[in-house]
Amino acid sequence: MVAERGDPFASLRVIHLLARIPRGRALRLVDLVDRLNAEHVDWLFDLAIVTDVVVQLQANWMTDYRNVGGLVIEDSPFGPTVALEDSSRVDPWIVRQATLARAACDDILLAFSRRDRVTGE
Repeated sequence: MVAERGDPFASLRVIHLLARIPRGRALRLVDLVDRLNAEHVDWLFDLAIVTDVVVQLQANWMTDYRNVGGLVIEDSPFGPTVALEDSSRVDPWIVRQATLARAACDDILLAFSRRDRVTGE
């Protein structure tokens, strides 16, 4: 499966990985792409997909907390990096982001199951 932009299943996998990265340390996005591809061998992630999810998460952070310090995306000589602040507010926030992505996945699966019925809906 090739990860696509806007796909909540791909987003959930990226969020799940971000929830497990070390806090307070910048990691290259290409390293996250490599790790996703290694963990999910039946999926193919590229830099654009991971970047889209990370940028959306940064926007969500700014909406929730009115600052940019919690999730920082920066350019480095080795490519773009992402860092999550090392604070107690990151964990519950990222769990909420994963829960929202999971709900979007459930909605898609429910819609699919309804299409598969003889009577439809």
